[in-house]
Amino acid sequence: GVAAAIDSEAWRRRVMNTVYYDAQVPDEVRRQRLFDGQLFVYSPRRSSMAFIEFAKTLIKEAFAPHDPEKAQYHMTVESYAEVLGKLKPQFIHHPESKRHLQSLLHELGCDLQKTYFDVPKMRSSTSDNYLTTGIAYAWHPHRDTWYSAPMCQINWWIPIYDIQADNAMAFHPRYWNVPVPNTSNGYNYYLWNQQHRGGHVSQFIKQGPRPLPRPSEELELNPQVRLIVPAGGIILFSAAQMHSSVPNTSGRTRFSIDFRCVNTDDARARHGAPRVDEACTGTTMRDYLCGTDLSHIPDELVALYDDETGRSGELIYAPKGL
Repeated sequence: GVAAAIDSEAWRRRVMNTVYYDAQVPDEVRRQRLFDGQLFVYSPRRSSMAFIEFAKTLIKEAFAPHDPEKAQYHMTVESYAEVLGKLKPQFIHHPESKRHLQSLLHELGCDLQKTYFDVPKMRSSTSDNYLTTGIAYAWHPHRDTWYSAPMCQINWWIPIYDIQADNAMAFHPRYWNVPVPNTSNGYNYYLWNQQHRGGHVSQFIKQGPRPLPRPSEELELNPQVRLIVPAGGIILFSAAQMHSSVPNTSGRTRFSIDFRCVNTDDARARHGAPRVDEACTGTTMRDYLCGTDLSHIPDELVALYDDETGRSGELIYAPKGL
């Protein structure tokens, strides 16, 4: 019995650490493997290259006349944060961002009638602790499922410029299926929408006072997996994966795009990654938009994930002035 348990554990970890590169599998197979803790990587596609070129255009305009990857060496932290505070919402809410996202989902084999996505975010990670809070937060180890994401959520991540090992993202696979003491029990998505989102985030330059769920004890971050893909390459992972920002010592600011998807078949069947240590309340399910007509996810699916905490706070974040 003990030997069988050990063999089972070894098998689980071996499968969990699999990275699929340009795998020719249907989306439903890919989603299942992601829910099993595996990772998918795709080389740049026509749609992803068009997406990052659009993003680069906005970035270059925002930081002109400076090289965006080096602009931090020519600007005060305050002025840099101000630029990001305008650039990132511009990208998030631009109609072209959604169009590029839809093209990418289609090219990667998703059924757009069943695939719902949240608006794409532009992320930045400056080098050498120049700005690591607020609008350019350097992410501690976390699962997105600590932030009220459903277990069926899949994350997509795309670097806008080439990355390297010292400005990438890290995965911490030893914590797949392994519970971690964390502060997610203090997180309610609706109160977060009401109290901690908006333009004021760019004012957090020296420290970040927002109560972001995090591990409540030190984690062993090694072994870790850093997937180095070229600009326009695509990394897919489960929202339950433990991941973090690598401390950037590259001398260049990293810019990336990420967005999240759910498939209505998974949502309806309550299918997804295993729940191990999530204690947050509320749900992000209302945020997702249909891959065809941008309609919100049906109320009957939201109801499967909602709780009674929606009586306070904001169910859906509505940015001011848009």
